Amino acid sequence: MTGMGARAAVTVVGAGMAGAACAATLRDAGVQVVVVERGRAPGGRMASPELYGRRVDLGAGYFTVRDAAFADVVQRWADRGLARPWTDTFSVLSPGRPPERTTGPMRWATPGGLRSLVRDLLVGVPVRLGRAAETLPDGTVVLAMPDPQAARLVDVPDAVDCLPTITVTVEYPAREWLLPDAAFVHDHPDVEFVADDGARRGDGAPVLVAHSTPELARRHLDDPSAAIGPVTVALRELLGVPDPVRTHVHRWSFAKPDGRHPAHSGSTLAPDGRRIGLAGDQWCPDGSPRVESAWRSGTDAALALLAGAAVRGPASA
Repeated sequence: MTGMGARAAVTVVGAGMAGAACAATLRDAGVQVVVVERGRAPGGRMASPELYGRRVDLGAGYFTVRDAAFADVVQRWADRGLARPWTDTFSVLSPGRPPERTTGPMRWATPGGLRSLVRDLLVGVPVRLGRAAETLPDGTVVLAMPDPQAARLVDVPDAVDCLPTITVTVEYPAREWLLPDAAFVHDHPDVEFVADDGARRGDGAPVLVAHSTPELARRHLDDPSAAIGPVTVALRELLGVPDPVRTHVHRWSFAKPDGRHPAHSGSTLAPDGRRIGLAGDQWCPDGSPRVESAWRSGTDAALALLAGAAVRGPASA
């Protein structure tokens, strides 16, 4: 990909964190950029639709901060009230065993839902929603999406597969659980993570958000509502909660990468010879896929374009 002049145009396909970071970096450098998104709203796996009169995070449960440049962005969000430190300690739940506690990096949350951060990055960038990319757009393109989705459009070198998840949001009559903040769930066939969304959002709402295991999700991808029963039963067993007032289910066919690439972003050749940029949280050589991995990947894809260098990829591409 060649260097970007002031009037050059880039199409970023995907309006998740990686796509938004890529677009924001190009916008700030004076490059004309447009984002194309198949969904009805930006955010990708940082989706936070309105349920029960409030925002609920259905995808990523939180984010952490290790990258120094990402820390600067987060501080600006914090200064404006868009993000806040949440907790560095989660519970660990296992069937038939007492709860434990584990401490790790500070987890950050958002009063307005994680999608609000993606929207903030995209201020001033044209976003075309409801536009599924059946073919590659013309010109310079960055595909900011999971590898299985990008592979529908181009050949992705050493493509990383993705694990599915079904997210079940459960509203209760009152907050009657002892879970502080959130919990990793071990050795359970149906649930692997539970977040107290009232604690996460800071409004005290009696709402839990549970993420299924990949195994449960695979069994119910064609009928996600069938996962509600097993998940609510698991929450009753793990937390002693009563029957729910309302539930909501969301299917994530490509919830998280089942592996990672050895670089922060990548590229491949289109059938017509154009070099296509690749970005997303699967491009995370320095650790597990995270929100900041997606941000770093999209940012680095944009910086490579601005530098006039091809985004890193195999020589054969």
